[in-house]
Amino acid sequence: MFGTGAWNGSTAPADSATHTWLLRMLARIVFLLCLLVSASGFVSPPIALTMGLLFGLALPHPFNRAARRFSRFLLQASVVGLGFGMNLDQVVRAGRSGFVYTMLGISFTLLVGMGLGALLRVPRVPAFLIATGTAICGGSAIAAVGPITQASDEEMAVALGTVFVLNSVALLIFPVIGAALKLTQSQFGLWAALAIHDTSSVVGAAAKYGAVALAIATTVKLARALWIVPLSLATAIVRGAKAKIQWPWFIALFCLAAVCKTYLPSGIHAYMLAVKLAKIGLTVTLFLIGSGISVETIKRVGPRPLLQGIILWLLVSVGSLWLIRIGWISL
Repeated sequence: MFGTGAWNGSTAPADSATHTWLLRMLARIVFLLCLLVSASGFVSPPIALTMGLLFGLALPHPFNRAARRFSRFLLQASVVGLGFGMNLDQVVRAGRSGFVYTMLGISFTLLVGMGLGALLRVPRVPAFLIATGTAICGGSAIAAVGPITQASDEEMAVALGTVFVLNSVALLIFPVIGAALKLTQSQFGLWAALAIHDTSSVVGAAAKYGAVALAIATTVKLARALWIVPLSLATAIVRGAKAKIQWPWFIALFCLAAVCKTYLPSGIHAYMLAVKLAKIGLTVTLFLIGSGISVETIKRVGPRPLLQGIILWLLVSVGSLWLIRIGWISL
């Protein structure tokens, strides 16, 4: 009897260690296989995102920090690559037409977001970060404004988690809603740019809908992303902060790529290759973003910030869709 008990006691830690090692190896293998599939060019952005979400919810992420850093760089590089498929006149026209909508939309979203945060008793800093991420461009805006507000790691995680969860939902359901409502390519591209948080999800949803929707969504969204700069400056002034403002330089590179496409047509074959690689890069980015959403992330967000984010996102999504459908917002 004693010998059996001693044997069980001595092997339990070994069994636990073996189980942990096998789980980590399985997570690495599955992650790398999904990454290869996402980079193959044979899967769409929504499928890649779905694979990432399933992975993140089922297995421990073996490369979480590295994946987050790489996805940020890959997103910006992919956006620049998409610029080689854009005509400069189209970029300028879309950006100019969307200026007023963007300004009014950002102001409305920030005011309503802070009001909802107060009503739901969400702490002021995460409430502001969630409103900012919804108003401008999701994780990029939160990453730029967070240090200025002196947000803690936990507050940043709550805001980013809220935005990433809603981004994932939007990428999956927006093309379905657009098709059901028979939105034109122009209408859908504008709606995606105004109602979806992150640039990656905007481009992913629009790419699923069509080429014209992709062109409009990308240009309007990038024009919207430029508002990171004045909002960061205003936040720094109000808070008296001296934090370094992160300038979205990749937008300038996107415009430069569009200049090359418009005025240097001899490089058309290289431009086509760049656009193809950019679309693959975007698909990989969405897988990486999805894989970063775990059960712990959802728990950490908690009900109140998530409820603030959901209500605000629904108001922006439904409101902008209605205005587009009745013709008050158009390009």
